[in-house]
Amino acid sequence: MNSTSTTIDDATLSTYEQKFKALSDKNRLKIIYELNQKGKVCVCDLSDLLGLPQSKLSYHLKMLLDANVILMERIGKWNYYELNENEIKGLLSVQLCCIFYPKPQ
Repeated sequence: MNSTSTTIDDATLSTYEQKFKALSDKNRLKIIYELNQKGKVCVCDLSDLLGLPQSKLSYHLKMLLDANVILMERIGKWNYYELNENEIKGLLSVQLCCIFYPKPQ
């Protein structure tokens, strides 16, 4: 049997590791859900929607921002968050599936 082996570089794996880590928490998944439902949302509203204290919410938002899953915009004195649609689409893309899904033989 002739099998061709492809390799993936550590930087690509580290990028996906960070993104999947960011998605591996129920509170962060709730944040993503709310942003998907409501669009751009003020941090003050997210705190009320999720019932999380500001300090805990900030931690989760930072994880999502660092993974580039969400975007932040400062308007006046408030931070507004929204989904990074390109990143979300990339995580759900055929490209990602092709990296991790075994090829038929």
